[in-house]
Amino acid sequence: MKSEKLNYNYAKQIDLVDYLEKLGHHPTKIRNSDYWYLSPLRDEKEPSFKVNRKMNIWYDHGLGKGGNLIEFGKLYHNCTVKEFLMKLEDNEGMIVPFQQRSAGEKKDIKDAAGKIMITDCRVISDPSLRKYLHDRSIPLAIANRFCSEIDFKLYGRKHTAIGFKNDSGGYELRNAYFKGSSSPKDITQIKSLSTEKISVFEGFFDFLSFQTQQLANKNQLRNMPKVQCSFLILNSISFFGRSRELMENHQHIHLYLDRDDIGLKNTTLALSWSEKYFDESIRYKEFKDLNASLIETGDNERKQSRGMSM
Repeated sequence: MKSEKLNYNYAKQIDLVDYLEKLGHHPTKIRNSDYWYLSPLRDEKEPSFKVNRKMNIWYDHGLGKGGNLIEFGKLYHNCTVKEFLMKLEDNEGMIVPFQQRSAGEKKDIKDAAGKIMITDCRVISDPSLRKYLHDRSIPLAIANRFCSEIDFKLYGRKHTAIGFKNDSGGYELRNAYFKGSSSPKDITQIKSLSTEKISVFEGFFDFLSFQTQQLANKNQLRNMPKVQCSFLILNSISFFGRSRELMENHQHIHLYLDRDDIGLKNTTLALSWSEKYFDESIRYKEFKDLNASLIETGDNERKQSRGMSM
């Protein structure tokens, strides 16, 4: 079980720019490592809220306050540290841990203790990871086709997770208790010879869910389309706008983004760009994302199966 202290250490390392984007806040200008925003903490017309992404700290010039993500979360949500950590856990854990920095430090710290270090990669066989895949309704065969079992070290401790590799050699890492990434952070492309279609997913578990439903379609037609196309897994919604040129190299662009505020906002934006874009999230409109829909479908099928056997 994760302690509050451990959660606090993880939370301090979450990328502030990614977190603000998830909340629907986007920089108005970027200068080197400084990202400027209209303050999320108050109303203003000129941006005076700055995030230094290199140091992973913020400062609101209008309020005269700043700090790490914990201080921001307390003010933004008007809650205690404990309540904010619970909000992060409800969002399936943490994002990308950054190197730890002491308060007020202005120079780089090359301390590997606060950085994810990949130590081994192999076929998925760990019982706890297989259970995690089962709980998320992903067959082991599909997971092993696209993912690996990864050992990594963080804060001097060894961990094991499902790893999904990106185009720059970094990994998205997931297990029942951890959600993080090794650097460098990047998109993942799975290319086909045809440029006719590309399907776009926010996270790799949604991509695995799509593959799972395609497998089911071999025996029974479901409401998901059978397609042979290229795939783009963003690994962070912050890569969506930057991937526009890549996406528009295809004739048809199918979007399977999350049904939260930021996912819907980006889907709506893309539909305004071009008629090439199609919103496929309406297929799971009652759920947060495609994987949540798959889990619900799997749970219902298991309940029906148990009922028929009684």
